Amino acid sequence: MLPVTTPAEGTTDVSLLVATTRRATPDDLGTLFSGERSRRMSFAAIDVSLPPVHVAGEVEWPISYPGDPARHFVTRKVEPLDQAGFRSALRQRTRADRNHRHVMVFVHGYNSLFDDAVYRLAQIAVDSGAPVTPVLFTWPSRGQILAYGYDRESATFSRDALETLLDELAAEPSVSEVSILAHSMGNWVTLEALRQQAIRRGGVPAKIRNVMLAAPDVDVDVARAAAMRMGQRRPRFTLFVSKDDRALAASRRVWGGARLGQIDPTVEPYKSALAEYDIDAVDLTQVRGSDMLNHGKYADSAVVRAIGNRLSSGQDIGTRGEGIGDTIAGTVSGVAATVGTAAGAVVAAPIAIVDPATRRNYGERLGALVPGQEDPSLLPLATDDAPAARRPPQRRAN
Repeated sequence: MLPVTTPAEGTTDVSLLVATTRRATPDDLGTLFSGERSRRMSFAAIDVSLPPVHVAGEVEWPISYPGDPARHFVTRKVEPLDQAGFRSALRQRTRADRNHRHVMVFVHGYNSLFDDAVYRLAQIAVDSGAPVTPVLFTWPSRGQILAYGYDRESATFSRDALETLLDELAAEPSVSEVSILAHSMGNWVTLEALRQQAIRRGGVPAKIRNVMLAAPDVDVDVARAAAMRMGQRRPRFTLFVSKDDRALAASRRVWGGARLGQIDPTVEPYKSALAEYDIDAVDLTQVRGSDMLNHGKYADSAVVRAIGNRLSSGQDIGTRGEGIGDTIAGTVSGVAATVGTAAGAVVAAPIAIVDPATRRNYGERLGALVPGQEDPSLLPLATDDAPAARRPPQRRAN
């Protein structure tokens, strides 16, 4: 996250607001926030530059840090903020342009470093083309495959902070609407925060209209209980599933319960439950994933654009008539079905699945969780044209 001041022609800049329960790092290496927990929420404003060679749906990681703005995602500016400064920055951005009064909050998943989360949200914001103010909520993930237990506890640790952030956004007069996009384990902290908010307030604030659940690593029964506790005053939920998601298959073996992101929404009891809670769903099982775990299908550029088009038009993600699922089905080859209470549903890109540098040795590590999954064929093969990892071979320490 070291700022790059060297200019480059043709870059695209995006400004993000950040709220985090990660511990700030005292070093000057550009890490900014580690994977350790902080009792106080921290805030920042970060400007990111995307290169002119950017391919929709991808993050062009630097070969070495801090990167070349002509070829890589780079950080342009970092401004630490206190809570009052965050409110002021939010107010300034949402008042300056009526088209940006809509806030989109991104909550990343397991195994995500701070820069993973920042750059992925920058990619989503640019590729979607949606006129929103992007806000990242990042919780203390250590960015390590075998730190699953620590990450899950960190997500739970952060639910009060996310609830506080959502309260702040809903209470700001200059904010017209709030959408939430959560990926993988980020769905757990999102559902917990919304559940708490509903209990305290008698419902979720009306400004929080759309919640997109991408590959949720949440027990099905727990998710249903959370939706039930929110009552009638709850946002519109859209669920994105893939039955061949290997990361969620591993999680199911660890926890023993069906994961929400791996269900078949066309069969019972899930079909009736989705209808009961008015939840739209899209099944991307037959979409070819870009990662060998099939946990990152939502990063497809067509899906991101479909969401952006929907948000740009001011519509709910899930609506009667033609839904986003129909848009995706018409754009992405191989979508088997879109199901739910409407014609279709929606969803967006994940923040950080297994990052490319870690993915190289994922097979042997996954074997520690799922016996028999250490098959080298699960790993992406490197060729002269397609290296297995786009990130530096060594990652800086948290």
